[in-house]
Amino acid sequence: MGTNTENSGDSPDVDFGFRNVDAREKPGLVRDLFDRVSDRYDLMNDLMSGGIHRLWKRQMIQWLNPAPGTTLLDVAGGTGDISRRFLDHIGGPENGRAIICDLSEGMVVAGRDKAWDRGALHGIDWVVGDAEKLPLADSSVDAYTIAFGIRNVTHKEEALAEAARVLRPGGRFMCLEFSPTPVPGLDKLYDLYSFAVIPALGEAVANDRDAYRYLVESIRKFPEPAEFGDMLSAAGLGGVRWRRLTGGIAALHSGWRT
Repeated sequence: MGTNTENSGDSPDVDFGFRNVDAREKPGLVRDLFDRVSDRYDLMNDLMSGGIHRLWKRQMIQWLNPAPGTTLLDVAGGTGDISRRFLDHIGGPENGRAIICDLSEGMVVAGRDKAWDRGALHGIDWVVGDAEKLPLADSSVDAYTIAFGIRNVTHKEEALAEAARVLRPGGRFMCLEFSPTPVPGLDKLYDLYSFAVIPALGEAVANDRDAYRYLVESIRKFPEPAEFGDMLSAAGLGGVRWRRLTGGIAALHSGWRT
């Protein structure tokens, strides 16, 4: 996720927002950031997007269209939003299983507590794990989803290869992620909102301006939809397609394990 410049420790530098860090340091930085904001993450998503992220997640599940009997792996899914929508779609936990894997233990605990508060005690397994080294067997899940998480992964190519590994042949990959540039006409307003409003909200609501400044910067470092689609194909996924959402602010990508 960044340059290939070698540092003195023979480890490539990668981007962490607009600054470069040693690749070995980034997972810890990401984990610490999401641990810090985990208790306000859902509220901040609503404030930052005006609630539109909920519509995008609904569209993700509609396009996935999982059938009863599906086992879903939701990576970076600590909030539980995707897994909850998945279980609703298939008719409840008696008709399938969701596995949530997130690098941040704080996000996993927050999401699990939220699910339990809602009475969702079954159908979801909660795992702390790394997208680049998934703690699952080969060809063990029917669907893989990741929403607003892939841009935080240190080596995106390795995470995509892991997605292909754990999917069964014919399994579906879906990614929901912000795009670095919206359609022309929204770009200046988008930049103003991103760099002025969102960090201020982060400071006011989550008491963490730096975390939300990073999240904005990480969006700008993410590939354009067509480039990310090429990365899916290179990882061994077939039938890759993508859709822009809400004026190109976000995109949905789909692929299949061949």
